Amino acid sequence: MAPMIKGTAFITGGASGIGKSTAIAFAQNGISALALVDLDASLLEATRDEIRAQFPLVTVETFAVNVADEASVDAVITKVVDQFGGIEIGINCAGISGTPTPTHLMSLVEWQKVIDVNQTGVWLCQRALIRQMLKQETRGVREGRGVIVNVSSMFGVGGPPGPFSIPHYTAAKHAVVGVTKMDAKAYAREGIRINAICPGFVDTPIIGEQIKSGAMNPQFEMTPIGRPAHVEEISDALLFLSSPMSSYMCGAALVVDGGILFRHHTHVKS
Repeated sequence: MAPMIKGTAFITGGASGIGKSTAIAFAQNGISALALVDLDASLLEATRDEIRAQFPLVTVETFAVNVADEASVDAVITKVVDQFGGIEIGINCAGISGTPTPTHLMSLVEWQKVIDVNQTGVWLCQRALIRQMLKQETRGVREGRGVIVNVSSMFGVGGPPGPFSIPHYTAAKHAVVGVTKMDAKAYAREGIRINAICPGFVDTPIIGEQIKSGAMNPQFEMTPIGRPAHVEEISDALLFLSSPMSSYMCGAALVVDGGILFRHHTHVKS
């Protein structure tokens, strides 16, 4: 079977959750090199060792980086290109949930913390990836110069149902969809394809924290499928968006949410 993807993939938030699962999916489906970026160096190293053990033919390198820091983002792209020669796929997955708080009780510090990582961090990484991909030769109509996929959220295209109040997270994830659509149009004819994915509730460490606090459990009951997504269900969709199979998709915000937005927007009652 021919590989679905080729070359080097740059994945932020690559130490755990969706980012780690995506790295594994890429290794399974033809990628030759992975550059994994996250804040936690020890967790990155554990993920690197796990992937190397499973896929010895795939080169895996890790970089401890704060994606909200401009100089650090630009520097890591330079390091990856120096090591691998280019970047064919960029996955901007790094993000934080923040503390659920209604607007009238939220501090500017808490607001800015989430915006810095989830919104500005994605834009900084996208900008650096675009600058690099513009220097690369096209690999043909369906692969182009490179592919970027930004991880937004179902709350990037709709508001949270019920009393779950996350204005900072919702605003940032809407912004991710916006910058995806803007830059997708701006760079499509340059051979750079940009899309976003909007997952629903996913069984990740971030969601685990919300489950423990009791904040998320009622939300699962509103999902028609009746459960959070397995992380592989999101990474499989990311693999599709990163591959030539989605070569005519540009500026899309692919919702993978178990049907909860449809249920919420149409007011379906159980």
